[in-house]
Amino acid sequence: MPISSLFTLKIGGEAGQGIKSAGLLFGKVATRSGYWIFNYTEYPSLVRGGHNMMQTTISSEEVTAPTLHTNLLIALNQETIDLHHHEISDGGAILFDKDKNFDTSKVKTTVNIIEVPLVALAKKVGGMELMSNTVALGASVALLAGDIKHLRNMVEEEFGKKKPAMVKINQDAAQAGFDYIVKNYSQDIQQVIKPRENPEPKMIVNANETTAMGAIAAGMQFYCAYPMTPATNIIHNLAPLQQKYGFIYKQPEDEIASINMAIGAANAGARSMVGTSGGGFCLMAEGYGLAGITETPLVIVNAMRSGPATGLPTWSEQSDLLMALYSHQGDFPRIVLAAGDPEEAFYLTMKAFNLAEKYQTTVLLLTDKLICENDQSYHFFDYKDFVLNRGKYTIKKQDNYNRYELTDDGISLRSPLGVGNFFIANSDEHDAEGFSNEGIENRNQQMAKRMKKMEICKKEDMDGPTLFGPEEAEITLVSWGSNKGSILQALKEFDNVNYLHLTMINPFPVEQVAERLKKAKYLINVEQNFTAHMSKIIKQTTGIEILDNLLKYDGRPIYPEEIISKINQVLGR
Repeated sequence: MPISSLFTLKIGGEAGQGIKSAGLLFGKVATRSGYWIFNYTEYPSLVRGGHNMMQTTISSEEVTAPTLHTNLLIALNQETIDLHHHEISDGGAILFDKDKNFDTSKVKTTVNIIEVPLVALAKKVGGMELMSNTVALGASVALLAGDIKHLRNMVEEEFGKKKPAMVKINQDAAQAGFDYIVKNYSQDIQQVIKPRENPEPKMIVNANETTAMGAIAAGMQFYCAYPMTPATNIIHNLAPLQQKYGFIYKQPEDEIASINMAIGAANAGARSMVGTSGGGFCLMAEGYGLAGITETPLVIVNAMRSGPATGLPTWSEQSDLLMALYSHQGDFPRIVLAAGDPEEAFYLTMKAFNLAEKYQTTVLLLTDKLICENDQSYHFFDYKDFVLNRGKYTIKKQDNYNRYELTDDGISLRSPLGVGNFFIANSDEHDAEGFSNEGIENRNQQMAKRMKKMEICKKEDMDGPTLFGPEEAEITLVSWGSNKGSILQALKEFDNVNYLHLTMINPFPVEQVAERLKKAKYLINVEQNFTAHMSKIIKQTTGIEILDNLLKYDGRPIYPEEIISKINQVLGR
């Protein structure tokens, strides 16, 4: 489906006006009506205040990215009009409170004006001004030919358990907005979310939620994290489920304590994971290497955001890739994965736990703010074929046990603390039992033993890149991470462009990437960072230099329209 035919509703206002909750409710209404959605939200890094925006892109086909254009703008304050009026497509509409003196002089004449007494209607049904967002939602459902019962049901699900007294008032507020449009703007109603017959059930999830789901499905037993945007919601999803699924969540005083606690839990035999963003991962660097030399299985989730330093705390970027590969002094085996969407985050999280225990090392999963906090609709995931693999692991006492025994595959028998198998987890170079040993032969043997794991991983568990689009193409896009959604959306506009998507960064699938890129007629590398991290890795590992890059680092996603424009430029259109 062409990008121009996707319908996008955007709601904007001040923090505290319920922007995100309203947008999520609308996305659920669209999904239950049988449509696919992608939610995208923006908010400043302030404790209170500032402009908040959420948009929902809707389609009868799968939609994988936000759009630059808006078809219906709901403005709860003047700033929303000032910031977003130019994004409204010709024939689109802007909806706002008719009783507020908003200035619409800059709005294009090709845009329809929908004026609804939002606050007055909210108060009329016994609500307060804050419920004007619910009135606006009801009005939007009417404008797009939706079924108000879906919104009423969503309101009950949202407030029923915590605030039952608020259910009827919010339902009445939504109904009031709906009825106002039907009575006064029937000529403007568009068939956008008219309920479809027998829609397949779908869920709306983001990568923080699916990372948490994947960890539980993989048998995680210990999660440790200090809150840091955009990884914090992993905590919010996991914490209430500890008793139900039998794991422990611990919030430490900082990220240094977090990774060290997780290393301790892993040495006690627990499937262990930590989560953070780039700044927190910097603090984990020492622990990163400690897990490497002690051969401790540990899953680390780095939900990337803009840097350096505090950077843009609530915005997205992909600038931690090289840090993931080279953080901490010295060499040690590290597996690095990158998720391109919530679905990949789910399956890669499960894979990460198995890889960590099989190879007794760190597995770092990279996500980023775009997929961590923005929702996408999916059919329910199927993981019935997942098999938990703890690798060489025993809880039985062994005679003459050597934790770091030299083996052909570099992997020794692992045993938890407390079962009678004595060993030392030593941060110094050590011998087979774990005692410090600085001898030349021992150093060479232990280093070779640890690094041997990467050779085995490359043979047995390395995922090659995925090619989307035709086998032969005029242009080949190369990318990783959350750019996947925008690229796939853009590819629907072309039949002569393909896309090479990478999820396994280390060990890197050198031969597969080189083979594919050598066939390409024209290469474009797409990334959200300043210095083209992936392009550097490809040149370093394959010798192939990608000369054309589409790079963005302003915290906003690379939109499908920007990719389409770049492709058309190369094609000379």
